[in-house]
Amino acid sequence: MADKELNLVDHLDELRKRLIISAGAFLVFFIVGFIFVKDIYQWFVRDLDVKLIVLGPSDIVWVYFTLAGVIALAGSIPVLALQIWLFVKPALKPIEQKISLSYIPGLFILFLLGLCFGYFIIFPLVLSFLVELSGEMMATNFTAEKYFRFVMNMTLPFGILFELPVVVMFLTSLGIINPVTLKKVRKYAYFILVIVAALITPPDLVTEILVAIPLFLLYEISISLSGVIYKRKLKKEKEWEENNQYEMLDEN
Repeated sequence: MADKELNLVDHLDELRKRLIISAGAFLVFFIVGFIFVKDIYQWFVRDLDVKLIVLGPSDIVWVYFTLAGVIALAGSIPVLALQIWLFVKPALKPIEQKISLSYIPGLFILFLLGLCFGYFIIFPLVLSFLVELSGEMMATNFTAEKYFRFVMNMTLPFGILFELPVVVMFLTSLGIINPVTLKKVRKYAYFILVIVAALITPPDLVTEILVAIPLFLLYEISISLSGVIYKRKLKKEKEWEENNQYEMLDEN
């Protein structure tokens, strides 16, 4: 009983260490983002025909913290992924350690691709739809807080959703899921993705379809990648077991 309690304490200490490192990385990238926040702001508003307005000093602070927070989130993803890998590493086989470590760059790249997809493709479509909806009935003025909240709603969900293939590959390499399971729950996954598409887009059927189709493709790509990883996992585990058997025979 004492050994179990000691083991639990060691795990909690290790988890605390990993969380502190991740939080420290987030803080460092947040400071960097805050230093360059004016340049980031100017890049976001470069194509706007109107000048953003603020309704109070707190709006300025909110915009600064939001932009710096996004930079911090993107920059700290590889660090967080590495810390998670280091935490679970002792429980993984050597083969699983090598495979799972290779996914860390993919998490960062896919997150950036998701942000780019949301900002350069979905965001202009939705924004133009909403502006045209007002027609000549209303004057088009945006507050900085509302505008950047809208930008974040159109980009961050895609940054997270684009991580799906790598997450599926990682879970498959650990043996938690497999392509057979993913195919069985496909219809439920599609239903959830349709709901996600409806939540992050205006009530326009065309826009919802344009958002849902890439999400469906992501899921299908995840299934295919899971199949590849699953086959490799079975093959390498078989080779590993055979090598261990040969070593045991040699020792005897």
